[in-house]
Amino acid sequence: MDRERRALTPDELTYDDRGLIPAIVQQHDTGEVLMMAWMDREALKRTLETRRAWYWSRSRQTYWMKGETSGHVQEVREVRYDCDADTLLLLVHQAGAACHTGERSCFYRTLALEAGGPSAEEDTRGMPLS
Repeated sequence: MDRERRALTPDELTYDDRGLIPAIVQQHDTGEVLMMAWMDREALKRTLETRRAWYWSRSRQTYWMKGETSGHVQEVREVRYDCDADTLLLLVHQAGAACHTGERSCFYRTLALEAGGPSAEEDTRGMPLS
């Protein structure tokens, strides 16, 4: 199978009707999935230029740089896109917690898959959620 391997420009990606594209963020050396956020062309441009992760806040309608206030910055090592060019994968070095709750990853809770599995009220360590 001969797949196109050339790097796309931000303008060649597929954005939704609001001009946004989902960005999944992963620790570059361990593969740990840290968070998901939204980017538009400008946030992606800022990210590529500064090598720090910038996102678009849908609720506040503004740009934000990860760690700008907390110090938990994301140094961007690589930006990949999926086969449909409609989702980004940022490989980063995460300083501190990625989640606004203080957790290392935003994906620290588990849904029950079957009877006897962890409940939706417990996190992955079996601790009750508050």
